[in-house]
Amino acid sequence: MKKIALLGFCSLLFSCQDKEVLLPMAKETVLADVKDHSPVYFFFKIQEQDTIVDVNRKNTISSTNWLFNIDKRLPLRKVILEIKKLQNKKEGSMHKSESSENYFTYTDTVKKTLAFLPFTKVKYKLEKPDVFVTHFYLDRNDLVHFRDQVFSKNELGDFINNLSVDNKSKIFFSFDKGMSFGKYIEYEFFLKQMAITKKGIVINNNLEYIY
Repeated sequence: MKKIALLGFCSLLFSCQDKEVLLPMAKETVLADVKDHSPVYFFFKIQEQDTIVDVNRKNTISSTNWLFNIDKRLPLRKVILEIKKLQNKKEGSMHKSESSENYFTYTDTVKKTLAFLPFTKVKYKLEKPDVFVTHFYLDRNDLVHFRDQVFSKNELGDFINNLSVDNKSKIFFSFDKGMSFGKYIEYEFFLKQMAITKKGIVINNNLEYIY
């Protein structure tokens, strides 16, 4: 049986084998409680100077909600590879419940509590979007790349609101595969809080590109 321990501002998730998961952090709670859940653990491991994602899903039950406890130090690309495998496994299970969801766990640093971020509907593509896809590439250094332009992430909302669009224009986000999972979660909260007022702009949050 694994248990969760919150230690000050730094959340450590311990297992009975003395492994730990350093959780991502945010300053708000999206969801405070999840009933009927199974845990999945993504441990940070160094093996022969390479970072390894050590996944433990022994206690997962397909009919339940899954809690993804992912170490924030892990590289995003390797995390997404494992998430896609688990998403496919759950979707393909004959025991899957239509009401079951997937959640990332993280620490609310204001309340100092464990919190949950749903991502059930998000599909990931480990590739660069084709030239017809309007997307913003978010790198590990808080910079945004759009076509030939590079600017601070803090300018992203204003940039999108000032875009010239015809009818409805879908916008996607892509992420630097080398960023940490913790950085990715930081971006997710940043994008969630971004105010888009431009008419005709449709943000597609259910498909993300990692490359």
